[in-house]
Amino acid sequence: MSTPQLVVHRDKELMAQAAAARLITRIVDAQATRGSASVVLTGGRNGNGLLAALGSAPARDAIDWSRLDLWWGDERFLPEGDPERNVTQAREALLDRVPLDPARVHAMPASDGPYGDVDTAAVAYAEELAAAAEHGAVPAFDVLMLGVGPDTHVASLFPELPAVRETERTVVGVHGAPKPPPLRVSLTLPAIRAAKEVWLLAAGEDKAKAAAIALSGAGEVQAPAAGAYGRSRTLWLLDAAAASELPRSLYPPASA
Repeated sequence: MSTPQLVVHRDKELMAQAAAARLITRIVDAQATRGSASVVLTGGRNGNGLLAALGSAPARDAIDWSRLDLWWGDERFLPEGDPERNVTQAREALLDRVPLDPARVHAMPASDGPYGDVDTAAVAYAEELAAAAEHGAVPAFDVLMLGVGPDTHVASLFPELPAVRETERTVVGVHGAPKPPPLRVSLTLPAIRAAKEVWLLAAGEDKAKAAAIALSGAGEVQAPAAGAYGRSRTLWLLDAAAASELPRSLYPPASA
């Protein structure tokens, strides 16, 4: 378990740009060291904002996009191409504009795909993760990104629901999610914690209380974001609004 590090930026636009620059550096370093890189994407306004910022960053061409594996932390169990699916939004924000290897873009199954229900789809994604792993049940993701919800949820792990209590499986089907749609596929906390680095993104006043709760020692069942951490680094990337309820003496804003 790595101790959370915090970086606070002036606003969400600057946060997105800085996070995109960090991600480019991390991917390039991984590719230089190992030949490839593995990243888990997140949806939502902050995840898509980061992808859009990455797309407009001059340094984006430093990435060898053909040697990048992309995974997702969660997905809405909706038909392929539905505008609410995280992969659809990611394609619009960035993925359709860079030369990725389609075989290395690991989207979670859609509801109109070959798997008849959300639980079967979760098993299939777990098997795909395991097949790509050199050791263990999931790949050693270089960076796994998560948006933090106002209720402290990450991926589709909501407070008190069964998915956040899962300790064995790497992927689960989520039933009855408190925000629509109710059916989702999600990585579990054990899968998230296999990542080398976990980045939690929070911007806006509506995320301030969630950030304060998750960083104040709350339990992971009550505050799933508190249970999301990487093996070597856990990084919280916030804007000033999301950090407004944190003790400034402990987590001073960045100069940016």
